Amino acid sequence: MKRAIAVAALVVLALAGCSSNEPLAGQYADGSGQGYISGDGAHKEVPPAERDAPIVFKGTDESGIPISNEDFAGKVYVVNFWYAGCPPCRSEAPDLKALSEQYTDVPFLGVNISDSSTVARTFGQKFGIGYPSIIDADTAQVQLAFSGAVAPNAVPTTLVMDRQGRVAARISGLIRDKSILADMIDRVLAEASE
Repeated sequence: MKRAIAVAALVVLALAGCSSNEPLAGQYADGSGQGYISGDGAHKEVPPAERDAPIVFKGTDESGIPISNEDFAGKVYVVNFWYAGCPPCRSEAPDLKALSEQYTDVPFLGVNISDSSTVARTFGQKFGIGYPSIIDADTAQVQLAFSGAVAPNAVPTTLVMDRQGRVAARISGLIRDKSILADMIDRVLAEASE
């Protein structure tokens, strides 16, 4: 009898060890197959005096064209980290497209962290995205340049860069309402013209 109780206790402990509050384990259990943790949509704006140094980066877009931070010198611009298999990336693509068309003086740049050029081009065509994306899957050079500003597990992440090339605002995860990003852009544009 004591042995049966001991075996039962071990089984309960083993099963308890298999259960987890780990988000990836929950995704596996529910069959979502995401394989990543999306940011929660939290957004943050950084006052000019508290911004870190300008971000220096370079890469090649889905068409093989070199792009670097120097292409955006003196401009407010938006950087979006994404990949095609990311559900929130697909959800926010129409808002990013609309905002990139609304803000014609504010360049938008994607940074694809996982896909090939072909997949990124197909995604762009499907969603009508007119701005380029650096393909960063093989080298992760752009991700490394933005480390500290972009958490590695928060995809998508969208940044508003100021005229000095510093991160002025960040949305970690899905852009829940495009007005949030629009307001961030407006505020950085206003400060840049002062």
